[in-house]
Amino acid sequence: MQFLDPNDPFFRPVWRRWATVLVPAAWSCLELWGGNASWALLFGAAAAYAFWMLILRGPTG
Repeated sequence: MQFLDPNDPFFRPVWRRWATVLVPAAWSCLELWGGNASWALLFGAAAAYAFWMLILRGPTG
């Protein structure tokens, strides 16, 4: 079982895949603006992982 499965029916709509990437990315920027670098790094890494799994790799088949 993967942490983010791009083949899950929940992620079939493209807007949900992009929302899963953009929400933690925006939160990362908010944390960085607030001076919390460690939380910004954590949410930035989550956004990068989601981008890799849901956008670049995407669903197969």
